[in-house]
This record gives sequence, structure tokens and C-alpha cells, in this order.
Amino acid sequence: MPIHTRLTVAPHAASDAEFLAVPFGAGLDAAVELPIPLPALLAHYQVKGDAGEVLEIPVAQGDGVRRILLYGVGDSSPKDLRKAGAALTGRAKGRPSLTVLLPPDGDAAPLVEAALLAAYTFTIGEIKTKSVAEIVFVGGDAAAVRRGEAIARATSVARDLVNTPASIKTPGWLAAQAVEIGASAGLGVRVDTELTHFGGIRAVGQGSVNPPCLVEMSYEPASYDRHVVLVGKGITFDSGGLSIKTSEGMKTMKTDMAGGAAIIAAMGALAEFNARVKVTGLIACAENAFSGSAQRPSDVIVQYGGRTVEVLNTDAEGRLVMADALAYADAELDPDALVDIATLTGAAKIALGPGIAALYATDETLAAQLLAASERTGDRLWRMPLIDDYVGDLDSDVADLANVDKRMTGAAGSVAAALFLREFTGKRPWAHLDIAGPARAEKGATGFGVRMLLDWLS
Repeated sequence: MPIHTRLTVAPHAASDAEFLAVPFGAGLDAAVELPIPLPALLAHYQVKGDAGEVLEIPVAQGDGVRRILLYGVGDSSPKDLRKAGAALTGRAKGRPSLTVLLPPDGDAAPLVEAALLAAYTFTIGEIKTKSVAEIVFVGGDAAAVRRGEAIARATSVARDLVNTPASIKTPGWLAAQAVEIGASAGLGVRVDTELTHFGGIRAVGQGSVNPPCLVEMSYEPASYDRHVVLVGKGITFDSGGLSIKTSEGMKTMKTDMAGGAAIIAAMGALAEFNARVKVTGLIACAENAFSGSAQRPSDVIVQYGGRTVEVLNTDAEGRLVMADALAYADAELDPDALVDIATLTGAAKIALGPGIAALYATDETLAAQLLAASERTGDRLWRMPLIDDYVGDLDSDVADLANVDKRMTGAAGSVAAALFLREFTGKRPWAHLDIAGPARAEKGATGFGVRMLLDWLS
């Protein structure tokens, strides 16, 4: 796991702490004697304590020097605390230790979470950039610190899965990771490789030498009053199939299973958060390759439950594997709510940019809960419309549905994909999260969705 930074909780800062971070104005006098009064320092450096501001001050320590980091926390909102935590880790890069006095007010978990995630690195081979080796958190609620650590570790699991190259990350490999993570968390895990009734998953995966599969993870606490099914897209590489992508378009396609990764990581952490809800996670795993055995545009496939779909574009494959999993959940698992998460359409990124995921929902209560969790965790969602007037665009002359707009205009592509998935949810409370934008950043995976799902479920 590429968060190599150790976390320690201590009641007091060590007297010889060489790199000590103190929030502006909170316990500063007790922590250290400054060579210049604090108001004069702040005025000289023109800092006000905004979130992310860090002022480094050398002070005498015996015959040597120690460094004090005055850090701003803004209004101590979760958003500002995350900025503060990330800034501190960035400033301590390469150092053996950083001691952080936590703000006396507010929940420390967001600061801890961001400080650890800022230490995340993913490389194959030697680590080129070393983060701070240890962070010691002083003060605050120890339970909040551990909660922040658990969130960061779970998010890093998703990042690891997404960042792994597709030469390693076959559908079978991804399923094996789910089995391993599930076993360590006490979950039930089942992997279906036969896929007898799952025509969508089979069709998408049939062009690859790496066989597809469906992973089912089960978390069941001693007592619960609802059952939620999470469905994740697990396309381990997306070439577009015979509707082939450009070379540029394929460069990020090892990340096309980010939705599935978020579910695997969140499922593995549910017990740590004492979640009182039964949760089943379904990850539809396949590699969308092109070969003589690949599905063709104009093929008709039979999805789970018997609905037929005309495949007009093999690069709209995510919805085919997701439809199978959603139909299976509706028919066999009897959930109180269905939530799917997928890097489904470039159209969602065009509409909302790289920082916000599209939320579609058929149930107002479910939508409100997810939006509230989004606000608390920083995994930002924006509610999008399910426009019934567009359903007719998915009509087919030879099947029940087409997998894309039959006019092939690409208009409202994210809406069309959501409407396609809705056809397989059985009128249950359902939400669809299109995370094509925020799942990926310039330097790799973000782990988007893990924090929000854990918050909502716990």
C-alpha cells in the first residue's frame, strides 16, 4: 500500500520535536516560545490563517535549531481542514518526522485523512519521491484520528487498484484482489466465471484472452434494517473494442475500473466504521479488447433477465456489464436501494469538468442522502436530470434496446447512459454515479467515491 508514512497518536508533543506544526493562535504559547510576537510575525509575512497557509519559523533549541510550522485552518470546516493537512505533508516531504498539534475545535478526521493521502505515491520499482516517514498527531480525539486514518487507507486501496497497469490488472487479477481484501475484512466473496446468464459481461469480455467475471462481496452485520447493493464497473482496460479508441483516448483506460475499485475498497473498510447496513458489492469485470472473437457493432446480446440489446457501439461497453449486474441485483438480491458507480461517459466530464461526478437518481431521499455525504466528504456530486423524453432515442428495430442513441449524435450522452441503466433496476430506489471526471487526476487515480460511500453507509 503506497502510503508508507507511519501514523502515531500522542498526548503531548515531544520536547525535541524538530518539525512541529501548530495551528495559528491555538495553544501556540504553550507549545513554543517564538522569537518575535505572533501578531508581528503574521503581519510581516502577510498571512491570516487561511486554509493551506503554512509559515515556517526557525527557533533556537539548545545549540541547534528546530522548525515551527504555523498552519492555517480557515473556518475549520472539513474542506479547510483537508487543505491544511495536505499542505503540512507537502511541506514535510522527505523528513523523518512531523509532529502536528491538532486544532482544539472541530473533527480532526478530515485533516488526518488529507495529510495521509498527500503522502500517497504509486510507482513500479524504486520510490523516487519520499514523503515524510512519520506523522505524530497530538491532541484532539484519538477516535477521530483513527477514523481519518481508516478513510485514507481505504481510499489508497482504491488508488492502488486503479493505478495498477492493465498488463497486470486482468479481470482475474482484480477479482483476486477483491477476494484478498474481502478475506482480511471478514467478508463473503464469490467470483462467477461461468457467467451463464450474464450476456452483457460475456459479450464485452469475449474479445480478450483474459476471461471476464462477476465478483460478489457480502457484508452483513449482526443487526441491520436495510440492504444496499453497490454495483461497480470493472473494465480493466478499454480499447473501445471494434469501435476502437484513438491512441490518446486509450492512455487512461487502465483506470476504467475506478468504480469497481471504489466498491472493493469501501466494502473492505465497512467493519471499521461499524456500518449497520447489509451491503452487497457487485463488480462486473472484463477487458474490452478487439480481436477476431470480439463483439461487433450490430450484434444483439441477451442481458441478465432476458432483455435484448442491439450493440451499436462497442465502446459503450460499461453500461452492458453494469446492466447485467443491476438486473441480477434486482431479481436475486432484493435490495432496499441500488447504487452504481462507474467511469461511464466522457459526456459527464464535458458537462461537469474533472472535479464533480454526475448523480442520477429515481428516489429523492436516496439522492438527498448521497448529496449530503458528498458535501461532508468532498467527493462532490451534482444532480443531473433523467429526461424521459430521451428514452425513445434508445429504441432498436431488432432488440428491446440499443446501447447508444440510435442516431449516433452523442447528444446528452451521460443522460442516455443513465436512462439505459435505469431499464435494469426494476423500479427500485436507484442512483447512478458517473465518475468519469473526478476518478482521474493528472498524476493518477483519486479514489473518488470511497469516502462518500463510507460516510453514507456508516
